[in-house]
Amino acid sequence: MPEVFRIDRDDPAVATIRRAADLVRRGLVIAYPTDTVYGLAVDPRNAAAVRRLFGLKGRPETSALTLIASNIDQVQAVAEITEEGARLAAQFWPGPLTIVFCARPGIAVETLAGGTTVGVRVPDDAVARALAREAGFCVTATSANRTGQPAASSAGAVVEALPGVDGILDAGESCGGAASTIVDASTAAVTLIRAGAIAWDRVLKSLSSGA
Repeated sequence: MPEVFRIDRDDPAVATIRRAADLVRRGLVIAYPTDTVYGLAVDPRNAAAVRRLFGLKGRPETSALTLIASNIDQVQAVAEITEEGARLAAQFWPGPLTIVFCARPGIAVETLAGGTTVGVRVPDDAVARALAREAGFCVTATSANRTGQPAASSAGAVVEALPGVDGILDAGESCGGAASTIVDASTAAVTLIRAGAIAWDRVLKSLSSGA
């Protein structure tokens, strides 16, 4: 059974976050709340940890993982931020918009599924941001469930779906709702990859207005 760390979503205790972040740095898998559903965090630079995450989820290793960052500085450490991407980040972060950029060196090839781009966002959730901050690097953001099954919206649901995870940051029920919208801003021609919580027309309007 995983170790459960109970935590206040609005005021996460630093000591508790540090315990969970230490597990991430040690190559273990931690479930944590985001502004949508519970996610699974490993260090995206650790190939063995990434492979274990894929195994727990039953996720094809040909499907790249997205990342969560605590702030724009962490994003810059993993991605080459384009002008268009920077405008979208300023408009929609923190929030449920994942932006794909060209990846910087250092991320495990398993995380990128052998590709050259990485999707990343800064979530509107204090626990998720704090975990990435204390881990000292972006963490993975894939949903805490077996592939093809409903995403977990509570710590109890994570235990039921993924009893093999090493730890869970339990902040109660997640907000739920649609998954993050994913857009590709690795070039000047921004494209929609996955529809989600932020409508595509809002993204286009933001780009056209220069906001």
